[in-house]
Amino acid sequence: MDKYENPMCRQVFSLPELIKEQYDDLEPKTRAILSFQEIYNVQRIVLTGCGDSCAAGMAAKYAFEMLAGVPTEVVPAIELSRFYDEKQLGVDCQNPLVIAISHSGNVARVSEAVRRVKHLGCFVLGVTSAQRSALGIHSDKVLKLVVPDFESAPGTRSYAVSVMALLLLAVRFGEVRHNYTMDQAMDYRNDMRNQGDMLDALLPSMDAICRKVAWEWKDFACYDFVGSGLDYATAWFGHAKILEATGKAAMHINSEEWFHLNFFARDAAHIGTVVVGNMSSPGISRTKEMIKYAIMLGRPLIVISDKDEEDFGEPAVFIQVPRPKYSFNMPLTHFAPVCLIAGYISVFIGEKYGRGCEGKWEFAKGGEAVKNSEIIIKV
Repeated sequence: MDKYENPMCRQVFSLPELIKEQYDDLEPKTRAILSFQEIYNVQRIVLTGCGDSCAAGMAAKYAFEMLAGVPTEVVPAIELSRFYDEKQLGVDCQNPLVIAISHSGNVARVSEAVRRVKHLGCFVLGVTSAQRSALGIHSDKVLKLVVPDFESAPGTRSYAVSVMALLLLAVRFGEVRHNYTMDQAMDYRNDMRNQGDMLDALLPSMDAICRKVAWEWKDFACYDFVGSGLDYATAWFGHAKILEATGKAAMHINSEEWFHLNFFARDAAHIGTVVVGNMSSPGISRTKEMIKYAIMLGRPLIVISDKDEEDFGEPAVFIQVPRPKYSFNMPLTHFAPVCLIAGYISVFIGEKYGRGCEGKWEFAKGGEAVKNSEIIIKV
């Protein structure tokens, strides 16, 4: 066995089969979970969660708006539970619909958020692996996730499943609301399922590049992840995986704000910079400008894209990811390279995932720091 193999990278290599398996499980569930009337009643959607689950909401936000035609917000659980104005909750047919994502279902802030919004009259759809969890108990309906066991690592498989569940829901909403035909809805779904085969074909070359980059970047103290629109969730997720897998500092930002903030960071030659830039993005022109200036600053740079170097005209390291037929399906696979890089850096520097919840981090063992917290229902 290759001494640099690690659980996080093995999770990435399991994704092609997982995507197909989960499609077969989730596609019928997402068509049946809400009635026609419940979908018609939706006037506004709030996606909420913590950590990776909140990132899954970011990945699906635009799909809900594009497909369902419904204004959609991503609201971190603590903002929804403690700060969101109650006058905006529980109006007109239990709106907004709150879709809360948590694999364990027992994250305190998510539980707190759904208990508050339900008390104020919202309809809550829980997306979780644990039907009898706090999230499951306090939701009006539960979309049950069934993620096969795998060796533990910072959420990779679980994130893919959450993103797929939300994308399938978005397709169903648009289908029921007659925004397109049933045939078109199935084409959207088939494109989603096909991402597994497309990723499988690209993984060998992707892995080789990511391992090389990780070796060259392993001693950097800081990493910067940049993306906009549909690409932003992948950038956010990348900074999270670096923190979890390696314990090193990481930043996330969109391509415009990079010019206003991260652009000024010193020691540019030692800031590993990951840009997610797909050619179908309306923001690609600004992303190209950001890449040009990052190179001028001497930043070590990789670009994750559905295109290659010829389309950018800049001398960066390019990692090709699947090119779906429909752009809203991109977040389902485009996070794979950031997980490979984080996984390899962790093993190259001998770092335990999540610091092993040892020593100063022992309080976080078993997720205690996010599960055990005072519940306050603000009404």
